[in-house]
Amino acid sequence: INLCVNENLVLYSHAVTATFCPCASDVLEDNENDREIDDLLTYFQQQLTLCDGTMKLCEPETDSTLVHISALPFEVLMYIFRWVVSCDLDLRALEQLSLVCRGFYICARDPEIWRSACLRVWGRSCTKMLPFSSWREMFLERPRVRFDGVYISKTSYIRQGEESLDGFYRAWHQVEYYRYLRFFPDGQVMMLTTPEDPLVTVPRLRSKNSRMDSIMFGHYRLSQDTDNQTKVYVVVSKRKEEQKVAEYQRSRFCRRNPAPEAERAFHVGLQLSSGGRQRFNKLVWIHHSCHITYRSTGETVVTAFDVDKMYTPLFFARVKSYTAFSERPL
Repeated sequence: INLCVNENLVLYSHAVTATFCPCASDVLEDNENDREIDDLLTYFQQQLTLCDGTMKLCEPETDSTLVHISALPFEVLMYIFRWVVSCDLDLRALEQLSLVCRGFYICARDPEIWRSACLRVWGRSCTKMLPFSSWREMFLERPRVRFDGVYISKTSYIRQGEESLDGFYRAWHQVEYYRYLRFFPDGQVMMLTTPEDPLVTVPRLRSKNSRMDSIMFGHYRLSQDTDNQTKVYVVVSKRKEEQKVAEYQRSRFCRRNPAPEAERAFHVGLQLSSGGRQRFNKLVWIHHSCHITYRSTGETVVTAFDVDKMYTPLFFARVKSYTAFSERPL
């Protein structure tokens, strides 16, 4: 049976080899000779109820003294599926689990799982399923940021160095640095600018509790404007304890004229798009500014940066270790 799923999750061709209700398997083999199945979910539900009028998700292939997963109630099995999805919204794992057998395929298409995932991503803005035909279709088709990896951009430029002491030559330096954006389903985001290679940096961005220097934390929101383009608005800043340490170190050498206490936040605007074969894998810069608020007066000074060729687009890279285990169910 060829299961073609949205490429954002999985594109896979798999022969179902699990053991099902015997009489249902016989009927299936007789009826699936080179014909397309329009509604695979309905078809599987019909085949699994042919034995005794009740739907059985699966049956053990061989006799065993151990308890088979088919002995679990449907509600317990669905709870296990929610652990597979986890609080990280790993719907890719759910799609792969649906390839095990027809019963698992039916469980993986449960509307409540996909509805819960949509609510985690869009919140109150997805109270209605329209214009989509199902919650699963909404999750696959509606623009959103991805959580199973990190968005990365690389910027390179040539900078002129100082002239040598003898004046015969002037050095030129090639500068390279990376920007990282890591989104979480609860609306939080991490942003990092560093010259370190992704092989070193990406593992450190798995948890929101990372103590890596220069990481900025904040929140984000999705917005669909009148031009039908989805924008991502991000506000990030250093943690307060890190700001206090930096201000203390500066004031140690400038005790006579200490710098006024201020809070700095960076506002970023990005346009979400798709590039290549993957979906929602590209973020294009449209805005970047620094907001400095002085605590003594409450005054806020805004400095907007020119978004030029130095702001290269960020592309998504899936990181398997980010969804290697589950901390909480969906």
